Amino acid sequence: MQPPRFWNKPHSLPAICLTPLSWAYGAATAMRLKCGARARVDVPVICVGNINMGGTGKTPTVIDLVMRLSAMGKKPCVVSRGYGGSLQGPVMVQPMHTADDVGDEPVLLSGFGPVCVSRDRAVGAQMAIAQGADVIVLDDGLQNPALAYDLTITVVDRGVGFGNGRVFPAGPLRETVSRGLSRTDIVMAIGASGEVETGDVPLMTGVLEPLQTGMDWDGLHAYAFAGIGRPEKFFNTLRGLGAKVIETREFGDHQKIPEAMLKRLDADAWAKGAQLVTTEKDAARLPKAWQQKVLTLPVRLAINDDAVLVARLKALF
Repeated sequence: MQPPRFWNKPHSLPAICLTPLSWAYGAATAMRLKCGARARVDVPVICVGNINMGGTGKTPTVIDLVMRLSAMGKKPCVVSRGYGGSLQGPVMVQPMHTADDVGDEPVLLSGFGPVCVSRDRAVGAQMAIAQGADVIVLDDGLQNPALAYDLTITVVDRGVGFGNGRVFPAGPLRETVSRGLSRTDIVMAIGASGEVETGDVPLMTGVLEPLQTGMDWDGLHAYAFAGIGRPEKFFNTLRGLGAKVIETREFGDHQKIPEAMLKRLDADAWAKGAQLVTTEKDAARLPKAWQQKVLTLPVRLAINDDAVLVARLKALF
């Protein structure tokens, strides 16, 4: 399910009519944050979150942080709610776990370092520390009040910004921009273009670049499918690499694709002489057998100027 178009139109009739519900949603979020425990743990906690609902690029940002921290000689552990998984936690993600167990993002992130899935983030942080972590990277934690944060990075998609500036359901926001930015140390805006107003909060920009794996995409007939925040970004990336995108299919963010649907996609791709291709996050949700049949296009975050981030990370230790 894709976001409604009026989420980008601040003065549209649906947005105006839904505003009273937005006030209630925003008030509930504010109350939850105000009443949170904000537990302090013995190691630095870096929160990566967003003000928008849906995908903005948090996972590539978390991957970048884990790689940076590891290069600094630190032992980071990602703590995640495990959205879409059945396990309540706390549990350290292991190779035996699937997206059905812990969610697609933890499965993907576990390829870069330790990941703890826990509905209670404070309990998850304690488990991570017990396992040897000396810094916690909290995935999707801006609206979670369980832990006190030492550095908060809010991620936004430059292509859509903060939409119509309204809170759900009148708009795409989990809370007002001003409230979200008041708890933000750095805004990470991802995308090739688009204006993002951040007030006094430092702004960094970056793009998602395809990882060089030796795969020659030029001329490949691709049958592309994705269930991420903005699937068209993935499709356009394939085209930019020279692939001929014969067909595209969009699914909801985090949506699990039944095997019967995968078989239909595979048959359709074969009939059109195309190869199934998807994103890393979508691949994490595929059954093991299908992960060998579907090509994956990995991307990594390339930050244009990381001086602010480097300085803030060094200040934590």
